[in-house]
Amino acid sequence: MAHRKTRSPTLRWLDEQLKPARRHFMQGIGAGVLQSLLMCLAAWLIAHLLDRAIFGHAGLRQLWPLLGVLPLLALARGGLTLMQRRATFAAGASISHRLRQSLEQRMRDRGPLASQEPSSGDTVTRLVDGVDMLVPYYAGYLPQAVFAVAIPAIVLLAVLSADAWSAIVLVVAAPLLPVFMLLAGKAAEQASQKRWLRLRRMGAQFMDALSGLTTLRLYRAAEREARSLASTGEAYRRETMAVLRIAFLSALVLEFFATISIAVLAVLIGFRLMWGQITFEHGLFVLLLAPEFFQPLRMLGTQRHRRMDAVAAATDLMALLAEAPMASNPSGTAVHKPIKAQRVTVSFEHVGFGYDGQREVLLDVDLAIEAGTRLTLVGATGSGKSTLLTLLMGFAQPRTGRLRINGEDLAALDPDAWRAHIAWVPQRAHIFHGTLRDNLLIAAPNVDRFTLEHALHATGLIDVVARLPRGLDTPLGERGAGLSGGERQRVALARAWLRRAPLWLLDEPWQHLDQASAARLEHALRRRTQSCTVLRIAHRLQTVADDERVAVLADGRIVETGVAGRLRASNSLFAQLAAQDHAA
Repeated sequence: MAHRKTRSPTLRWLDEQLKPARRHFMQGIGAGVLQSLLMCLAAWLIAHLLDRAIFGHAGLRQLWPLLGVLPLLALARGGLTLMQRRATFAAGASISHRLRQSLEQRMRDRGPLASQEPSSGDTVTRLVDGVDMLVPYYAGYLPQAVFAVAIPAIVLLAVLSADAWSAIVLVVAAPLLPVFMLLAGKAAEQASQKRWLRLRRMGAQFMDALSGLTTLRLYRAAEREARSLASTGEAYRRETMAVLRIAFLSALVLEFFATISIAVLAVLIGFRLMWGQITFEHGLFVLLLAPEFFQPLRMLGTQRHRRMDAVAAATDLMALLAEAPMASNPSGTAVHKPIKAQRVTVSFEHVGFGYDGQREVLLDVDLAIEAGTRLTLVGATGSGKSTLLTLLMGFAQPRTGRLRINGEDLAALDPDAWRAHIAWVPQRAHIFHGTLRDNLLIAAPNVDRFTLEHALHATGLIDVVARLPRGLDTPLGERGAGLSGGERQRVALARAWLRRAPLWLLDEPWQHLDQASAARLEHALRRRTQSCTVLRIAHRLQTVADDERVAVLADGRIVETGVAGRLRASNSLFAQLAAQDHAA
């Protein structure tokens, strides 16, 4: 217990991850230990055969039964080695798979807002390369750390049974190897941490450059960014080589000490053979086992960089798993309450919200939307309009106040059941890899053909389908390559159309459409949502009809509510924003 308390939190966390895969891991350890026992048996058999052949003048007829055992031992050892590697790799792979699932679930729990915090390249590096670095640790270093204790102990007992003085020499020489590993380990660990941090930064820089490639080409900065990436890659190469240099230097020194120790033992056995203090069979048996005594320690030295990589990656993975979900319930109440409603009333009661380390985005927001009514949110950029929708979708929780759905606190509702009541049309529709049909059926996998065709006609997507070479079954490129911005927006609207949800959330859905198309879709949407509750964000205020009810956000507060036509006619903030929008 005292040993566990002195271990670092990262190493204790790595030990915890091993528990579900312990069966595979112990199978590998068992196979490795059994292989070492067969190794001792093979060494004794070789020493015995040579002793009988040289000094006992035994012929092939007397020796062939024992000679026939040697290939069997070699096959058994090879099979056990293969079993050990397969089992420990299976343990590492299962840990990697389970941990990646946990991290993906944590990212889903944190919601879409989490993707806005760190660079996406940094996140991908941690989720992919970071998790992959743990496999060699569990499949290579950790088993070798066990073998570095177990196999020398087995060999030492075998040597002790043959010659006590040789066992003493091994005991005296053995500590030299781990002492040097500890001395070299600190420098190697620091180099490994630095290398991992460089890899994260390089991944983040690459993803940022890739996403901003159009801007870089437009401003003729692509070559400069390429040079910067090349410089970062070169720095990563140097730091990788620094880690490997330390690892190879450690291996060289370990080989040197092991060779010197074996040489000393060989000289001692040679003199004792001349003095008649040890038999040839026992002396050869000890010399055959001496390299195997040091081999696990030497192998552990070559595996140490895997441990350092795993510790560096695990530190970040621990922090990622420890991050609280953005959509967690601050009151601590269970989030299991079901919801099933044909009509939805929304009420924001003194709601406040802010991102970590930033100013408050929403301050004491009071807003009510009756079931079956339509409300348009307007306000300057950064006033908190999109944040209100994010809170309403349950991807974040208010820091203060409550958000009620049909009188129930949203924090107490089952989030998946609640989102099933929402039809969402974002400002920029995301098109997933797959066919156009796949992208539409995300909203309603079991929709019938008639309903699907009705949605295509209503949203004007039928003309898009007609021009595609394979219609609905046309594969779409990454992020909807092959579709225009307006066509992608129609796909998002068709998804919402298929949803049959009582609450519609629209973030300026017509921004990428021409005025005539926007007017036709607006008319169709009003018919489709006659009995639905609709909350819309409007960036272009000329699209807001005079009979629409609007709420104006400014500095995180609702400062005006009313009918758009009346607010336009008065000296209101809405009228000022509309005038600015018209002038622009």
